[in-house]
Amino acid sequence: MIWRLLPFRSLDAAENMAIDEALFRECQPGQTPPTLRFYAWLNPAVTFGYFQDPASDIDLEACERCRIDVVRRPTGGKAVLHEHDLAYALVAADIHPSFTPDILGTYRIINGCLARGLALFGLEAAMCPDKRPSIDERLGASCFSSLSRFDLLAGARKLCGSAQVRAHGVFLQHGSILLNFDPERTAVLMGKHYRQEGGQAESLQASVTSLYEQLGRDVDYESLRQALVRGFELKLGVRLREGDLSPAEERRKNQLLRHKYRNERWNREGGSAGRRAPDLISDSGSGRGC
Repeated sequence: MIWRLLPFRSLDAAENMAIDEALFRECQPGQTPPTLRFYAWLNPAVTFGYFQDPASDIDLEACERCRIDVVRRPTGGKAVLHEHDLAYALVAADIHPSFTPDILGTYRIINGCLARGLALFGLEAAMCPDKRPSIDERLGASCFSSLSRFDLLAGARKLCGSAQVRAHGVFLQHGSILLNFDPERTAVLMGKHYRQEGGQAESLQASVTSLYEQLGRDVDYESLRQALVRGFELKLGVRLREGDLSPAEERRKNQLLRHKYRNERWNREGGSAGRRAPDLISDSGSGRGC
């Protein structure tokens, strides 16, 4: 069974999210093969869940001072600071034989593939057996402040956060594997009470880890990507063949950039903002996130 693997690229947050949603919107069950991509971030960015209110959950003034892009994701879940991480996205029909028709089952399968790839890279990661509450209520807006079932852990600390959305017989799951982690910077951007109370950075440090911390060495994107690709191939018995976006996906990506991801008002207000083309409305479907 052959899947499509998109080339690795470092893009800004708006284009990364537009590509993920374009793949999701243009996937045709029974016709489009599952598509996997790994990517990085041209500039530091915060992406936040489709249902989050950035004004309440993120320190937007701090993001502006630090020149950090702030972009709403097409999936649910909580906010993530993208600075030293490798992101992935997988789009497929929810009836594809490699997956289960439910959110949690597919989440487990995909994270199992990531764990297999990380093992090839030299790191044993385990899946969290159950959902756990936020480590610090003041950091509840941050993806890495809590654990969901099947999240990837290293040394009992969270290494990868993911979110999934389903609609029209298709699912999109994307997530972030931490190459390095700065708990204080994350707390400043996500903790609304950071300056007044403190302590959030220490909470994050105790519950979140990174590949650098676990392996004791710098990690380059390409070697990690190769190991993760091989993990999917071995775990699911598939072959990943490099390919590009289709013309329809390119067109959809450009529409999404114009109407959504480069539209500041949409990023701030979501579905209530402005006039949009009807087919670009973000149908949340059913989803989960960290």
